[in-house]
Amino acid sequence: MAKKADNIVYLGTGRRKKAIARVRLVEGKGTITVNGKALDEYFGAETLKVIVKQPLVATNTLDKYDVICKVIGGGFTGQAGAIRHGIARALNEANSEYRPALKSAGFLTRDPRMKERKKYGLKKARKAPQFSKR
Repeated sequence: MAKKADNIVYLGTGRRKKAIARVRLVEGKGTITVNGKALDEYFGAETLKVIVKQPLVATNTLDKYDVICKVIGGGFTGQAGAIRHGIARALNEANSEYRPALKSAGFLTRDPRMKERKKYGLKKARKAPQFSKR
């Protein structure tokens, strides 16, 4: 826990696919900032905004904490998942009573699915070139 202007800051790092999110929770009114932009401005799709807010909704802390996060890499869906993971970890650090709700919803578990590497002799990870007998 770091102190900053009499406000306690809770940190959490979230990852999904190639995206990495560094999340800071500060006691406030519930504003969510992603890479210096408001949540509505950064994510266009409504489903991505819902994904980001899920840990806060599960713990009834939507208007208790301000969320400031920096996210790099990946696409929008991976970034939203990484932010969700980071918020869940920061909430767990803020209050350990949130852990059962976060754990049962699966927000503390890092999604292990990654892109499979391309293999030699193939066009992609599993796609083979067209076969011709003659």
